[in-house]
Formats: sequence, C-alpha cells, structure tokens
Amino acid sequence: MFVIGTAGHVDHGKSTLVQALTGIDPDRLQEEKTRGMTIDLGFAWLTLPGGTEVSVVDVPGHERFIKNMLAGVGGIDLALLVVAADEGVMPQTREHLAIIDLLGVASGVVAITKSDLVDPDWLELVTEDVREVLKGTTLAQAPLVPCSAITRDGLDLLLQAVEARLTETPPKRDIGRPRLAIDRAFTISGFGTVVTGTLIDGTLRLGQEVEIVPSGLRSRVRGLQTHRTKVEAARPGSRVAVNLPGISTDQIERGQVLTLPSWLAPTSVVDVRLEAVGDLARPLRHNLSVTFHTGAAEVNAKVRLLDRDQLPAGEYAWAQVRFTTPIGVVPGDGFVVRSPNATLGGGRVVDTRARRHRRHHADTISALESLATGSPEEAVYTLIERLQPVGIAALGRQAEVGEAGVRTAVATLAAAGRVVTAGEAGEAAAVLYTQPGYERLTESARAALTVYLREHALRAGMPREELRSRLAMQARPFSAVLARWTRDGLLRETGAAVAPPGHVVTLSPAQQREADAFVASLEAQPFSPQPTHVPAPDLLAYLAEQGRVVQVAEGVVFAHAAYETMLARVRAHLERERTVTLAQVRDLFGTSRKYAQALLEHMDEQRVTRRLGDERVLR
Repeated sequence: MFVIGTAGHVDHGKSTLVQALTGIDPDRLQEEKTRGMTIDLGFAWLTLPGGTEVSVVDVPGHERFIKNMLAGVGGIDLALLVVAADEGVMPQTREHLAIIDLLGVASGVVAITKSDLVDPDWLELVTEDVREVLKGTTLAQAPLVPCSAITRDGLDLLLQAVEARLTETPPKRDIGRPRLAIDRAFTISGFGTVVTGTLIDGTLRLGQEVEIVPSGLRSRVRGLQTHRTKVEAARPGSRVAVNLPGISTDQIERGQVLTLPSWLAPTSVVDVRLEAVGDLARPLRHNLSVTFHTGAAEVNAKVRLLDRDQLPAGEYAWAQVRFTTPIGVVPGDGFVVRSPNATLGGGRVVDTRARRHRRHHADTISALESLATGSPEEAVYTLIERLQPVGIAALGRQAEVGEAGVRTAVATLAAAGRVVTAGEAGEAAAVLYTQPGYERLTESARAALTVYLREHALRAGMPREELRSRLAMQARPFSAVLARWTRDGLLRETGAAVAPPGHVVTLSPAQQREADAFVASLEAQPFSPQPTHVPAPDLLAYLAEQGRVVQVAEGVVFAHAAYETMLARVRAHLERERTVTLAQVRDLFGTSRKYAQALLEHMDEQRVTRRLGDERVLR
C-alpha cells in the first residue's frame, strides 16, 4: 500500500485534481467549500491502471496553513507537486518543495495543472521553470505532466507516471512496531472514537491492545478500516481508521501516536542532523526558538547547535532540540523546523534518548555521525557504547532498524569480538556491552574484590550485594554479568559471596588456636553458651562461613551442631503440637529467656516459623 501526498501553492488546483482522479472531494469542511480553499487535510483513494490501490492525502497550499500541510506530508511515499500553468512557480510551491526535500521524499511526479488555460509556448516556459526549480532537490528527476482536471487532458498520462514511480518505490518496512501518527479524530454514533493516520513500521490487527503516546492512554482495536473497507489487519503504508473504545475525542490530539504498549517512550529532547533551507534569509543561530514538526505532531522547541555557532542557508549542522512538551518519535523520523512565518530547515532524528552535550565536542560529533551515517552495525555499536548495559529489546526501541535488525547487527558484532553478551542471548535478562566496556567493568569488579579482601582477609569472598552496590549496577544486569564471569572462570561464587578464582583463606597458628578455643567454649554449654572471649568480627564470620558456628543474634552464637539440634527439636515440637511459646523453648533446652528468644527470632527471620501473638507456628 502506498500513500500519495499533494503539494503546491494555494489555488493551483490540488483538490480539484484529486477529485478528478479519484471521484472523491477531499475538502470535507463546510468552510473549505464556502471559501473554495483547502484549510485542513483531505483524504481520498484510487486504483491505478495496473490495479494498485493507493491513498491520497490532500494538503492546504495557503501559507497560513503550512502546519496542516506538514501534518499530512510526513508519511507519504510519493509527492504529487502541483503547479498551475497559468501562474507557474509561486512562494508555496518553493516552500512545499523545500519541505518535501527536507523530509527526504525521494519519489515524486509534477502535475502542471490548468494546461487548458495557456498556450503551448507558455506551457513550455512554465515547464522549464519548474525543471530549474527542481534541480538539487529529491524531485530533480520527477516527470512533469501537463494536465487539466476540467478537460481531463493528460490525466491518464499522469496516472501512468505515478504508477511508474511507485513501481520503483520500496514498500514501507515492517519491523514489528506499528505507529500511526494521528492526524484526525472523530466520533461515529454507536461506535465511539475513531482516529486516522498513515500506518508505518508494522502491522495493526483487530483486538490488539494499543497505547496513545505521549498521553499513555490505552485501548483495544475494536475496528479497522482502510478506504472505508473493514479489514482484519492493516499493513504499513496504509491510510487507516482505528475504532478505539473507552477513549473520548477530547482526549486525543493531532500529532499523538497510536502504537503497541510499553515500547515508545515520550521524549523531550532529541539529537538531529539539521539542514537549513537554501533560501534562508539569515543564518540559524544557536538557541533559536522554533516549532518542530514530525509525523502529525507540532511542538514548540529550542535548537542548540552542537558543532557551530550559526547555520547558513543550505548547510548542515548537528543539533539538539529540546521540546516544551514530550512527543513520540523514533530515530530516523523526518522533521521540519519553522519560525511563525517560514520554513527554516529540517532533517532526520538521530537519537531520542539524548543527553545534554558539550558543544564543539569531537567525541559527541563522531558518535552522532556513526548513528546517522554509519552501517547498521556501527549505529548499533554506538548505541550499545552509550547505553551499556542494554538489552536487545531496549536497543530495538532506539535503533532505526528495529529489533530484528538489531539482532542481526549484534550477531555480526559479537562474531567480530566487538560486543559481549552477558546472560543467555535469547533471554530477556541478557545484556550487551562493547568489548572495551565489558573489560572495564571486569577490571572494576576485580579491583573492588582486591580492596575488600585486603581489608577482610578472613572472608571467603565479598558479599554479592556489596559488589553490585560498588559497581553501581541494577540487579538484573549484575546477575547476567556475574553469570558470565563465573562461566568464564573470571570470578567464582561461594554461597552469597564472590571471590577471585583460587582465593583461599588460611588462618595463622594464633588465629587457629583462638578459633578452636572459642568453638570448644560454645560446645561446653551448647544451649546456653557463655564464652569468655569472642573473636573479632572477621574471624567470627570465617567460622560461620566454614559451618562451625551460627550467629543467631548480636552476642548470641551457637556451635553448629547445637544449633541444628535446637532447630530440629523446635520443628518436631511444632509438627506435634502446632504451636510453641518462648517459655516452652526455654524449658525444652533448659536455657534462659535470652537464648530462647534469640533462637525464635532467628527462626522467624529464616522463615521457618511465624509469630502469632505469644506463639509461633510453622510457615
């Protein structure tokens, strides 16, 4: 499915031509019919001679309605530039052509309309003038077809030219993340809210849960139509009407994006490659306030130039654009920036999770160039470098190639040894690092362990959670990376501790004597131990790690055998009697309240028992 978008100066016959080609009047507003001028977007469709059905978006030509024109031109596959033969190239002809060029619409046909109103010599002059204006733009090779919507002369040739150009136009990609830039919302009695737009990047199906970005509203697709025909699924490139239950039209705004839930995060700042229009009156300056147009969205913004202080006409710059309100946009989306009265420039979004950059910073510019102009592998590598640790799904949301393209790029990068996968590659918890990033993290872990074990020489290792904290990592990526370290033999886990491979704790003769004496004193009075000397914390922790003692509370330590005996007797009592009290535990072991209470509270913490008033029960 393809979408054709008209473009051209006011009163050059765009809507009349669309009606002549399709039989549908695209001017749907009464004001448009009264004034004889398109004000907002109009929609129609037709079947080309070869049988291909295409959608048509008709846009207003008046300079006051350029923002409405921009809301419709973003998702088109072919531009139908309309120039009236009796007037020739006019201001909005040039502005619309500049917008088409900025958005990178590479396929187009030029209709020289109202050819019945001029003589052949004048028509030839106008045609040559149009060719001159097209030079250097994406429509430079577009065919020019004189025609008349009134006499219908040339309309067959026009359709043939459109069909030929669409044959050469690649279809819209399907990367599994459907997006519909909403350009219209209305209510149908008995059905509720309907939104329309051009579908890109994925297929939309009946029954799917959907989300409106940036509002976060959710609904389910109750109905789908393309060209007023009900469909089960709408393919990328279709003009689609979507029936959304549970949402009112006053909750919908033009420019919002309908998509699948939980992947498209609204953003308030993007990095872009910005091109100034060729007829710019004065250079664009740093920190310029503009309106930013992408898809069907329009938002106020400020442009920060990153690699220069001003941007002259026809030149490029790297820039960061900060919006006053968040929008839904992805890398690769085209955009246009305008002042109140003129189109200033445009280009492509490069990064939607942009950090604040230092200006004139070579590494920042290099990274942006890799994202924008490098191979898919280089673009994905740059994203991993910036976001690491990062999962495949998160990369897919950021990369222009989508999740499937990311998987292919990651496989290539991993085979070349440039990317490391931590965790199982197919698992959701798996994360990616660049090879240098992974090596830096590994060295940080080793250094942290070295420092810790120097300070705690008797520990079998560093507590796992303490290592995670020192590395400032989230739980899931840490688990994935630790699994990789242990699998590769770089580190080893001992219970809840992490240590370098080969790490062994050895007591000095004096420490060994102290440890043996302490354990012997515990065993002398197993249920009421009263040692005359308690070892230092590290030696006590060592004995616990070795399974010789169990510390149940501050100042209360049992020999391991005594602890196991107490645990078994209390459990047996509970299995027999269902409940146990502190007094019963005290009497059971002939001990004091201090030791009985410490034991029971420890059992609660270990989720062996649960307290109910003054009694305990098994969990």
